[in-house]
Amino acid sequence: MRVTVAGSGYVGLVAGACLADTGNDVIGYDIDAAKVEALNNGEIPIFEPGLAELVVHNHEAGRLRFTTDLQEAMDHAQVVFISIGTAPQPDGSADLSGIEAFARSMGPVVKREMVVTIKSTVPVGTCEWVEGIIRESAKFPVSVISNPEFLKEGAAVVDFQKPERVVIGYENREAAEIVRELYIPFVRNQRPILMMPRKAAEMAKYACNGILASRISFINEMANICDAAGIDVDDVRRVMGTDSRIGFQFLYPGAGYGGSCFPKDVRALMHTAQQFGVDPRMLQSSHETNEAQKEVLFGKVSKRFGKELAGKTIAVWGIAFKPNTDDIREAPSLTLIRQLLDAGAKVRAYDPEAMTHLRSEFGDKITYHEDNYEALDGASAVVICTEWNNFRSPDFDRMKSQLAQPIVFDGRNLYELTAMKRAGLEYHPIGKPSVTF
Repeated sequence: MRVTVAGSGYVGLVAGACLADTGNDVIGYDIDAAKVEALNNGEIPIFEPGLAELVVHNHEAGRLRFTTDLQEAMDHAQVVFISIGTAPQPDGSADLSGIEAFARSMGPVVKREMVVTIKSTVPVGTCEWVEGIIRESAKFPVSVISNPEFLKEGAAVVDFQKPERVVIGYENREAAEIVRELYIPFVRNQRPILMMPRKAAEMAKYACNGILASRISFINEMANICDAAGIDVDDVRRVMGTDSRIGFQFLYPGAGYGGSCFPKDVRALMHTAQQFGVDPRMLQSSHETNEAQKEVLFGKVSKRFGKELAGKTIAVWGIAFKPNTDDIREAPSLTLIRQLLDAGAKVRAYDPEAMTHLRSEFGDKITYHEDNYEALDGASAVVICTEWNNFRSPDFDRMKSQLAQPIVFDGRNLYELTAMKRAGLEYHPIGKPSVTF
């Protein structure tokens, strides 16, 4: 099938590459000429395991190319996927200006009956609205389908190729069947394709992210209570997780969630609820709990050092909001670094993939290192913000020798208390007893 994917960002690039890999002829359309040129040269603007290889392979095979020419993109397409970002606005609502601009521009250049599929995360009613915009200027019938993405950063390629489910929201059944055909190669393992009205599909995406974010906020609040009461949150979590009604997923206490989805989507869902006259009390609480959780690490650091924090050097391991991505949007590490700088501390930072983005954020206000151990030199403590694999089993003796003070603040609870005692490292995790000497 001939497919055009509008928007070559995170979702669009993964979708286009995966659809091309099953034999479809895919054009990625984007208004960013520099990005399009880079992609056609095999340069991938984001870090995502497996994505670069997939893009290059399908580009070389002639099944995937990129363009800034809207007419070319529309002439090519039987199906158009819209994967344009919906960043949060100050009131929490999703910014649909990019999607609107594309819809208004594509209408006049449509030359055949067409199916348009929205993969972007959008508020309830957006598909209907976009369909109306396109039909105002299109001379041929256009049907808009909701097909929300469920891709985890760091595992997006696998999630697209082996989805737990595919959601297709429609009003025109024939158009929905065309989109369904594109997904058949990905659900050979009998994973369901769930067909439903468009508004239900739009709502389902927000509902999924809302409940996952709420679980994280809940376990973080439990961890804070455990911290105050001298209880190990892992004991509590083991009881909760072995309850079949609860399970362990997203019950890992830490420094709060970040990224491009949970913070944005929780606020957007709150805004939608308010538009319909519903008070989103639980969502509001989840959001506020998470924002407060991002400050817990600094609270531990400032409590430990007190007035001596000014002038201290603090190493930060992990900047990305989660491992296997270079995404630092709303990452807890950024909150910590800003607070450390405001307190007069110096920061030495390391992340395997996110250093370029970090430089754009802080410039020369902090120092950047190409090795995690290098970042420790002369630091009074190290704070772990991201659970990268290479942080899980470090050389504790080396850490102790390179730190000016052998102190570890662990925002992801990577280490066993017994191991830290044996290593002689002062250790401050989240929701667990500290190790002090």
